[in-house]
Amino acid sequence: MPSVSVIGCGWFGLPLAQQLRRQGYAVKGCKRSPEGVAMLSTLGIEAYLLDLDTDDAASPALLDADVLVINLPPGLRRGDSGYLERLSRLIVAMKTAPKRLIFISTTGVYPDLVQTMTESDACVHSPVAAVLLGAETLFAGLNTTVVRFAGLVGPGRHPGRFFAGKTCVGGANMPVNLVHLADCIAAVQLLISAPDVEAVYNLCAPIHPDKKTFYTEAARLAGLPLPDFVADDLADSAADAQDNKGGKTIDGSLICRVHGFEYRYCDPMALLQDAHAFK
Repeated sequence: MPSVSVIGCGWFGLPLAQQLRRQGYAVKGCKRSPEGVAMLSTLGIEAYLLDLDTDDAASPALLDADVLVINLPPGLRRGDSGYLERLSRLIVAMKTAPKRLIFISTTGVYPDLVQTMTESDACVHSPVAAVLLGAETLFAGLNTTVVRFAGLVGPGRHPGRFFAGKTCVGGANMPVNLVHLADCIAAVQLLISAPDVEAVYNLCAPIHPDKKTFYTEAARLAGLPLPDFVADDLADSAADAQDNKGGKTIDGSLICRVHGFEYRYCDPMALLQDAHAFK
């Protein structure tokens, strides 16, 4: 089995590293604090300290692996402006191209148009998208597979909390684009041993319930206050009404066609009924 270094052992990276270790991979990982490094070590993961905000270079030992999985959240929603700089520091530290690199990105690279979005539809439609696509471009030519996650749900991220108790929520009929943590882990593990490189894959559940139905039921099942959605016919204008009915649909089927990947959680509505999906 190839050795794997997971750069960023957070909500996704840590359970990925744990799963890989259980499967017999030699796994390295990193955290930004000594306490985080100690925690990784107790889990049997070869651990390194890495804070790309302050460190000039990553440990050569951390980057010495057959596959690098780079999972550093951009933090753009909270006004973080150092994402590309951190990634650039990591690239400089690599010295040479790894045998294989998997870069975790997001479906935020797609515009909010009323259409199905495939991997070729990414564009600079906003300042945020410019940063996200800039990050992907940094790793071009480094034997990189890009995986674009849709909205993430799973342990600690129950969708019932996303809109619980909120009022005047728009986009009632917009399609929901979500992917569960278990599918993220399974897909990346599959790609670690996949033969192709320089590829891009969306990861999104293939069924897309409407926003109102899904988030209302999610809040109800979680025992939280129900959200209040604005009805389409109360929109301020015909154009606004059309926007409320629209929204992009993320097509996550390419990885299935190319690699035979099968989503464990195909239907977000059924996912809500799974007692173990959020534990």
